[in-house]
Amino acid sequence: MDKKLRIGVIGAGRIGKLHSNNLVNRVPNAELVAISDVYEPAAKELAEKLNVPNYYADYKKIIDDKSIDAVFICSSTDTHSPISIEAAMAGKHIFCEKPIDHDLDKIKKVLEVVKEAGVKYQVGFNRRFDRNFSHVRDVVKSGGIGDVQIVKVTSRDPEAPPLSYVKVSGGIFVDMTIHDFDMVRYLSGSEVTQVSAVGACLVNPEIAEAGDVDTCIITLKFANGALGVIDNSRQAVYGYDQRIEVFGSKGCITADNEVANNTVHYTAEGVYKEKPLWFFLERYNEAFIQEECDFVESCLCDKPTKVGAFDGLQPVLIAIAAKKSCELGGVPVNVGE
Repeated sequence: MDKKLRIGVIGAGRIGKLHSNNLVNRVPNAELVAISDVYEPAAKELAEKLNVPNYYADYKKIIDDKSIDAVFICSSTDTHSPISIEAAMAGKHIFCEKPIDHDLDKIKKVLEVVKEAGVKYQVGFNRRFDRNFSHVRDVVKSGGIGDVQIVKVTSRDPEAPPLSYVKVSGGIFVDMTIHDFDMVRYLSGSEVTQVSAVGACLVNPEIAEAGDVDTCIITLKFANGALGVIDNSRQAVYGYDQRIEVFGSKGCITADNEVANNTVHYTAEGVYKEKPLWFFLERYNEAFIQEECDFVESCLCDKPTKVGAFDGLQPVLIAIAAKKSCELGGVPVNVGE
């Protein structure tokens, strides 16, 4: 394919840097032409590092540039929905980091405007593009384990985020578990109908003072009758713990942690193997690249995106139900109520 998708990245923080670097160096048919950030020196530094011709403090200059086909929204969460709406109304395809918003009405407005504009919209649930997780989904979808009965996700960060981040994150269910809510939908092929969640502060008591929990267990019921379990912790001292399992009437399939190498060293003193990779940028970078490639292909070939705006709404609905259940001490809450 000779045609390239001309892209502007909005937000030059950690995730904006990741996407920008990948778009320049790892994604065929992508042409990064502009970067914006409210802190213009950050946009300037990133643009100069990657030889991107334009940088701005005002993202509207990217929106108004008719030569730009698509935007990557990597700015703060509170800007995701308004920028999505502006970009859609300007006729640009949109890749938006999760979540679209914390406010359901604002998310629904984005869905409405995107549909009216007829543009592509993809939400950054990158774990769907992990090679192992996507293989698990393919096996499940093909009937390889029969009828799905239990879906299990373990997701534990290597260290807790700073309190300054926790206070503006929206809480563990919207910030961290939202990836797992998307994953159970993806793996099961079914919507979550009911949630029960319990949580505690077992890592850092100051997180409780900020109104959040750092450890939680969530049980779920699905429309297809299956059950699910998610366990989260803000701190796993051995690394970034990411495991899934789908159990069914004809078998079971699992995906374990990624490690630096899969060797096992046996000695008289013990058996040794590598710990999980430490951070999400190491663990999921290939998945980030794959989701970016898929988005570019969807735009250039007029294909549906694999993680659309509706997929951005559903995990937020589940997260809201989980938060309510946790506040009520684990009482089951129906999703969407």
